[in-house]
Amino acid sequence: MNIFLKEMKSHRKSLIFWSIGVILMVASGMVKYESLSSSGQSMNEMLSGMPKSMLAVLGIGEFDISTATGYYGLLFIYLLLMATIHAAMLGATIIAKEERDKTSEFLFVKPVSRNQIITAKLLAALLNIFILNLVTFVSSLVLVGKYSDGEVATGDIAITMAGMFILQLLFMVIGSSLAAVKRKSKTAASLAAGVLLITYIISVAVDLNENIVWLKYLTPFKYFEAKNVMFGGGLDIVYVLLSITIIGVLGVITYISYQKRDLNV
Repeated sequence: MNIFLKEMKSHRKSLIFWSIGVILMVASGMVKYESLSSSGQSMNEMLSGMPKSMLAVLGIGEFDISTATGYYGLLFIYLLLMATIHAAMLGATIIAKEERDKTSEFLFVKPVSRNQIITAKLLAALLNIFILNLVTFVSSLVLVGKYSDGEVATGDIAITMAGMFILQLLFMVIGSSLAAVKRKSKTAASLAAGVLLITYIISVAVDLNENIVWLKYLTPFKYFEAKNVMFGGGLDIVYVLLSITIIGVLGVITYISYQKRDLNV
């Protein structure tokens, strides 16, 4: 029994649906950009009249949205939310589904160690999030390039996708560690979604209140913001190292906790 291929097969439909969703998100966003840019109204002036609280909730940073890359930076937070939700749910369900489908006992009596099982599952999850990231990257290149009027956006999009992939990994192991730790792992997906929602709310709060800027280290959504990453800012090494550390710790927790799991059939 090839656990890796089995996991890839069981998640293929979900991956297709998420990929279509990402493509439609990018396409609809850039079509909206074209309609706004052709209207003759200054989009930057339009945003300048909006309350700061609304701009923060909508994820609108300091972008020149009169350009295709600037508008894409505005769109990026929504793509990031989609990708991280997918990663968190995937990390949790790739472990929890054995309980859901009542196949835990069948899997654990096979002549493979639990380390081999969890490694195969995590590799399948890793490939899934990589494919979704690649779909996002390619669709972004094609669609932003279509409306950029010759503006080169490859580097800016590539660096945002690198940041997105790190956060996808982070939320994947948040989901997997919760599923491995909890006795009833079927609730891990909802808990992972809750963690994601809370961290996003914290990121909005930081944008609204400069007095709590220190909270940015507690929310991954502040690590690789498009307004900082794009246009020459690049990936902040502090946040990269912090992300790698968190991923490593949660990965170890996943392995250790999965070894100690009781059968819930």
